[in-house]
Amino acid sequence: MQHTFHIPVLGLGYSIDTPLKVARYGISSVVSIVDDELTERMRKYHAQLNGETYDLIAKDVPDSRSLRITEYLNLLHRLINKQMAELKTQDFEDHSELNNYFELLPENSILKSKFRDMQQLAQGDQKQQLQNELKEHIVPGNIDVNIMSKVDKANYQNGTYLGEQNTDALAALRGFAKSTLTSSVIVSAGLNQRLYAYMETFSDFFPNADGLFTKQIILKVSDYRSAIIQAKVLAKKGLWVSEFRIESGLNCGGHAFATDGLLIGPILQEFKENRTELFTELFEIYLDVLKMKGMDHDKNWKPQQRVTYQGGIGTAQEHQFLINHYHLDAAGWGSPFLLVPEATNVDKQTLIDLASASESDFYLSSASPLGVPFNNFRKSSAETQRIERIAKGRPGSPCTKKYLCSNIEFTAEPICTASRQYQRLKIEQLKNLNLQPDVLKKKTDLITEKTCLCEGLCASNYLKSGILKQKENKAVSICPGPNIAYFSRQYSLAEMIGHIYGRNNLLNGINRPNVFIKELGLYVDYLKKEVENFFSDLDLQLDDYSAQLQASNAKRTKYFAKFCSQLMEGIGYYNKMLGMPDLKRKLWDGDQVKKLDEIIDKLVLLKI
Repeated sequence: MQHTFHIPVLGLGYSIDTPLKVARYGISSVVSIVDDELTERMRKYHAQLNGETYDLIAKDVPDSRSLRITEYLNLLHRLINKQMAELKTQDFEDHSELNNYFELLPENSILKSKFRDMQQLAQGDQKQQLQNELKEHIVPGNIDVNIMSKVDKANYQNGTYLGEQNTDALAALRGFAKSTLTSSVIVSAGLNQRLYAYMETFSDFFPNADGLFTKQIILKVSDYRSAIIQAKVLAKKGLWVSEFRIESGLNCGGHAFATDGLLIGPILQEFKENRTELFTELFEIYLDVLKMKGMDHDKNWKPQQRVTYQGGIGTAQEHQFLINHYHLDAAGWGSPFLLVPEATNVDKQTLIDLASASESDFYLSSASPLGVPFNNFRKSSAETQRIERIAKGRPGSPCTKKYLCSNIEFTAEPICTASRQYQRLKIEQLKNLNLQPDVLKKKTDLITEKTCLCEGLCASNYLKSGILKQKENKAVSICPGPNIAYFSRQYSLAEMIGHIYGRNNLLNGINRPNVFIKELGLYVDYLKKEVENFFSDLDLQLDDYSAQLQASNAKRTKYFAKFCSQLMEGIGYYNKMLGMPDLKRKLWDGDQVKKLDEIIDKLVLLKI
């Protein structure tokens, strides 16, 4: 890898073609393959833009989802290969893309050092030889893909179930597996046994005779326990996890999978302390399975296993500290790149709104039909539209794509909880229960908070690319992490990468809590809200003394106690850091210590 950072998946449309924009500089990024309608439209857009032939893959074509994804990924692969070939024909001139490739590299890069040496030489054979060597070392960043394991809707045709291999997640995996890419699939949102079993049917996920992988597996995880459980399931199928991509439970964009009070500092420490043991345990299981499959390798062969982190990193100091202290291979920077038009797809108005937003404009919501907390933006046009629809007495959205259909409360086939159909049926049901007005309002608000993400997370891309269809919904959903609040304008790609590597400081003078303190504050706020909701629900249950309800309340109380205990353990870990002068100098200053004390006081007031 040429860089020490990657750009994670950003919604559906925001990073759908990011590799075309940054891979030629050696930067790896992630494409969502949840929405095959999006990949098909972007294939048409980029094929026509680059003079390539485009033939529509219609929705009713057998296996269309898989075929659409394969063809889009193949197009990205071809176009980026062309970009790299063109790069190698250029001369080393100021402001050329060839020069930019090396200028963007981190300062401690060996390749960057050779580039600087070349620049110092006068014209001649030695300089030409060094230029040729530099060009030979140019490699593109990875075109990785993301599959959310929970987005695995069953599909039907004329009422007939199309089978397990045609569920959304499995069809998407097949699309990636059959592509020409040599890259990784990032599996997020937890364990999907059916998906993992299907991976075993593709030879590209197994090492070839030279011990190399055509396709690799990356697990996005929120803690060590989840990592080892999922990795063992895969190892027992002869599938190797090439990277554990650790993500903060709350200090991230998109869906937030909160841990039970486990903080990122202690989580990273656990990976650091157990990394060798983890590799050894998984490798032993893995080798035994490979032998059973007749895939013996040289006794000295060992596959790579990287560990990276993403979520809320905001400064070069934090970036380098996390990599050095926890022995990470790289770190992910996501939400700040939403303010970099050269890298992502954000329409003009949303870009303006993001740049001018304050901390309070970004919040954790219940907007997702998946039933998972979702990072939302109050100024988004989708949020404005949602509120307007409620005011008109028509809550919910038309459901056209149906990727998040999972509810069968009222229908035989699953429908989406953000749909107008579901919200109408559910609200009617509540009205028939003769609830107290305040109770009815609270329950109704929870229903109507759900919003359509399938359309909203693509709209910004369509607007920016100029391919929004007539009468298509223009409302934009966007899901940045809380960290974006501290970045306050549009940036160039060079500016943002320079900030990551400490060549410039985009947050100079900004009062921002460090990555550990910010996450801790988010967890305390999350716990506070959960406790308040719990007591509010208790007030509504005064006339219900069922054993089932009492057991549920007892379980919830136990959960809060565990959550609080693990938060306090995390705080103890950070206080121990404060006692280490070297760490304190790198990460903590007086303002950060004050913020830590304020959060601890807030936690104590919860009295759990």
